[in-house]
Amino acid sequence: VSALSRPVIAEAVAEVALELGADAVVHGCTGKGNDQLRFELAFKAKYPGVKVIAPLRDRVWTRDAEIAYAAERGIPVEAKAESPYSVDDNLFGRAIEAGILEDPWTAPPEEAFLLTADPAEAPASTDVVVSFEEGLPIAIDGEELPLYALVGVMNERAGAYGIGRIDMIENRAVGIKSRELYEAPAALALIAAHRALEELVLTKGELEAKRELEPKWAKLVYDGGWFAPVRGAYDAFFTTTQELVTGDVRLSLQPGAAVVTGRRSEHALYSESLASYGIGETFPHDAAEGFIGITALETELVAERKQVQVA
Repeated sequence: VSALSRPVIAEAVAEVALELGADAVVHGCTGKGNDQLRFELAFKAKYPGVKVIAPLRDRVWTRDAEIAYAAERGIPVEAKAESPYSVDDNLFGRAIEAGILEDPWTAPPEEAFLLTADPAEAPASTDVVVSFEEGLPIAIDGEELPLYALVGVMNERAGAYGIGRIDMIENRAVGIKSRELYEAPAALALIAAHRALEELVLTKGELEAKRELEPKWAKLVYDGGWFAPVRGAYDAFFTTTQELVTGDVRLSLQPGAAVVTGRRSEHALYSESLASYGIGETFPHDAAEGFIGITALETELVAERKQVQVA
């Protein structure tokens, strides 16, 4: 969530600083978090040589002290002494930390969540069909929507089932572990649907390569590398793989889970006649024996070598 928004903010700040001829920029990140790295790498990428001022890093503040400082000066902030969470949200989700969440044994209270309902109180399961075009979601239940609006609709529909709650321990770039809560109902539901469509359309090689690069892309961006040249290289590959990822995926929205129950595409590599065990199937069984023989050749050679060594 935060890793996606920081480059956008930093780029806008750098653009304004360049327009004004400013020789310094300021951010309000602490010395413990990842955001200082994300902001400052972005500043350096977009405004080389700019001086960065970080007052909250230079002077260590407690959360309570920050809340009191803001209250004394009439500065409106969402955090309160009784609910001192640090919250970051954008269209794609919400991140929550601090307060009682700093104890990893403490269960998250419902008051910490905003986008997702308690899964135990979810309504009856319902289906939703997500349509994709070249890898991007374009419609819900046949209604075409701009991407931002579609994400908003999915946040509401999936969030009503408590889908998208994540409670995890992260390894921060500065070397410490932190407990983070996330709410990302639309993100998790759409990712599940998108992966299902990819499995139907992409070749085995494309899927293996993409699944290998996805966590590399995520870690790169998490660590502040949005403007690194390698991200552009990753994106170029991902874009190529999405050219035929067009079709529909049906999701069953259930308490705490978005379950794929169907997928279809004109570009599907799945062939029912080849995969079927029923009458009319067309799989070339005669070719299987030769395929197995060639595949097992190396295994047999290794076994024979062991026999010779034992003898």
